[in-house]
Amino acid sequence: MKLPFKYTPFVLAALTLIYSCNQKPQEDNREKEEEAIPEEKTVKKTILFFGNSLTAGYGIEEEEAFPALIQEKVDSLDLGYEVINAGLSGETTASGLSRLDWFLEEKPEIFILELGGNDGLRGISLEETEKNLRNIILTVQEKFPDTKIVLAGMQIPPNMGPEYSENFRTMYAEIAENTSVSLIPFLLEGVAGDPDLNLPDGIHPTEEGHQIVAENVWPYLKPLVL
Repeated sequence: MKLPFKYTPFVLAALTLIYSCNQKPQEDNREKEEEAIPEEKTVKKTILFFGNSLTAGYGIEEEEAFPALIQEKVDSLDLGYEVINAGLSGETTASGLSRLDWFLEEKPEIFILELGGNDGLRGISLEETEKNLRNIILTVQEKFPDTKIVLAGMQIPPNMGPEYSENFRTMYAEIAENTSVSLIPFLLEGVAGDPDLNLPDGIHPTEEGHQIVAENVWPYLKPLVL
């Protein structure tokens, strides 16, 4: 059988050019589709520090406050946690309870509760403070049963009388036991009362003081993140 025409080199080149032109848009489309596929992002678990000016880092830069130092620690161990500093200066247990829902829109893996100090300094009744702390814990437990909760214990000077101060101190251990949460016995251990580790107001830690506070927190946080 005789072909109507011969496939000369010129014809072959033309056919190759036509084929490659038809293929290139398809290849470009595939490349664009591959580029359009978003990369999966690793969602970090959160550690929520919920407290007052101590957590917020009053008087110092926020990156020097103990929650930020904890972030540096977990980052150095490549643990995949994001620390959220929900500290607010002047916060009482009552005001903390009222704003809690704002921070529970998403589940925190670990919830560290640091409140009550301002209640004690203002002489708020221990019954009121205890009720608010319990309600904060209960709210978190009911909404996120798997969230690990740590309660930071506090102590206050005997300005309101030795009985009030002692009952204030023991209140935290009782709440932690009754609600089955972890307890840091005293957040400011080794810092409170030391003028070299506190700002001139004698209440809020310096940068060095916050480093010690972070060391106080870490032994209770470590088993929860490892």
